[in-house]
Amino acid sequence: MTFGSGCDAVGQMPINIVESANFELVRRAAAFKATKKLSYADCFAAALAKLRRAEFVTGDPAFKTMEGELKISWLT
Repeated sequence: MTFGSGCDAVGQMPINIVESANFELVRRAAAFKATKKLSYADCFAAALAKLRRAEFVTGDPAFKTMEGELKISWLT
């Protein structure tokens, strides 16, 4: 599979893109990455929740460091 055909295939999948990365989202994710022990992808998820003032639902204990930064609902 070439890069181009892989990108075309993603467009065929039932994926909804709900947010494009804008400067503020990238900046917030980078700030979380610099201060928290989270993956960059997890930092983007946390940054999106923070910017949208959304409840963050997770069962990942790595997000314990985000308590106080986000409203977190823990899955058990």
